[in-house]
Amino acid sequence: MGSTSVDKEVDEPLLLSSQPPSSPSSFTSKHGSDGELERILTNTNVPFRKRIGAATWVEFKLLFHLAAPAVIVYLINYVMSMSTQIFSGHLGNLELAAASLGNNGIQVFAYGLMLGMGSAVETLCGQAYGAKKYEMLGVYLQRSTVLLTLSGLLLTLIYIFSNPILIFLGESTRIASAAALFVYGLIPQIFAYAANFPIQKFLQAQSIVAPSAYISSATLLVHLALSWVAVYEVGLGLLGASLVLSVSWWIIVVAQFVYIVKSERCRKTWRGFSLEAFSGLPEFFKLSAASAVMLCLETWYFQILVLLAGLLPHPELALDSLSICTTVSGWVFMISVGFNAAASVRVSNELGARNPKSASFSVVVVTLISLIISVIVAVVVLAIRDIISYAFTDGEEVAAAVSDLCPLLALSIVLNGIQPVLSGVAVGCGWQTFVAYVNVGCYYGIGIPLGSVLGFYFKLGAKGIWVGMLGGTVLQTIILVWVTFRTDWNKEVEAAAKRLNKWEDNKEPLLKN
Repeated sequence: MGSTSVDKEVDEPLLLSSQPPSSPSSFTSKHGSDGELERILTNTNVPFRKRIGAATWVEFKLLFHLAAPAVIVYLINYVMSMSTQIFSGHLGNLELAAASLGNNGIQVFAYGLMLGMGSAVETLCGQAYGAKKYEMLGVYLQRSTVLLTLSGLLLTLIYIFSNPILIFLGESTRIASAAALFVYGLIPQIFAYAANFPIQKFLQAQSIVAPSAYISSATLLVHLALSWVAVYEVGLGLLGASLVLSVSWWIIVVAQFVYIVKSERCRKTWRGFSLEAFSGLPEFFKLSAASAVMLCLETWYFQILVLLAGLLPHPELALDSLSICTTVSGWVFMISVGFNAAASVRVSNELGARNPKSASFSVVVVTLISLIISVIVAVVVLAIRDIISYAFTDGEEVAAAVSDLCPLLALSIVLNGIQPVLSGVAVGCGWQTFVAYVNVGCYYGIGIPLGSVLGFYFKLGAKGIWVGMLGGTVLQTIILVWVTFRTDWNKEVEAAAKRLNKWEDNKEPLLKN
């Protein structure tokens, strides 16, 4: 990848600067290549096919150690939210619509903002770890947690006033009132997000993903048991379901932090709490804000899909069918988010280690693997389109509506095999601001207006809204593919070095004190 030719005088210093590590680490010993991939790709004495074959095997092993646990983590976290929606749905169609609106209409707002701001940690920690500037990771973790917690205080106001907000947006009073009750129980989850995403990115940057998968798996079992007791045995209904979800997220946060403090693998990167977390916040906020805008515009895009569905005739049916499809899409999307994390870690680590060819090669391999898996899943979804809704509700009318939307769901799943991975590449490179502009144009300049016209003016309903919004996603994916293909990875290496030097220079005076 990369269409710009680079002179030998520029290329050689870049390759020579990839020095072997002075001491073993989790990256170089188990999850990393310590320059092995770069050496394979630059060894012109070996035939091209053999080089590509050997490089693919090395990259596949690296991605397997990263992507597989990351997919499990994101899947389980999503299944927790989905199971809460399922528990609510079996209370009745109103409860399903309320939980869907609360989950996909309000909670996703906070999720997108927190995850987006957390991706600043992903860029900086990944590149710092690749450059072996280990002590910087702990400071980035704490600094991000401080910023996200402050943001959480503002988000709490939105949760508290969710009922009038939803009514103002045009939702029916009955659905808005039930959704607000569900949302009140999610307020503690906001602050779990504030701690979880920086911790998650901190660990991922070091290729430490498996412990999070074990923690999430154990928490899911606890979550299912507590949800059953709260919703059915104690009879707490919607509020009980959402409160249990908040508690489950806090269990994950506490367990991951205990791992960081106790694990030898984090000994170099976690040096304890430091007042440095409160320094340089304005500059860190700028990068976090750009990251937040990039991902928020993306997550809110599909949130708007659900909100628009609530304005259609027969909103309960439209909300139920669309929410089931978006839930299934989100479940599959978690697989791509796992590859998103893997792509971000691999690209940022290789750029930090000054390995441009490895970064480029990683992008190709992870995108192809994610796309193949997504196509397979899309075929399966089409095969079970008539029965897929019964996992959420018993209504035959909803089942027919979901079956009608499944072709669009399958197309969304295929696109999700490419777009999230390329977003991960953008995070690894620090392109958040550019991608934010792309998202604004494609999603909000084309997708939403087109979907609104098709859904309301041409009376195509939920299907029309989704078709229009898919148009924006297709355009965005094409742009990201083109930009990534044209990237000069040698220039990205130099940009990463400048970024790390800037942050390290800001930190040095505090270290000397």
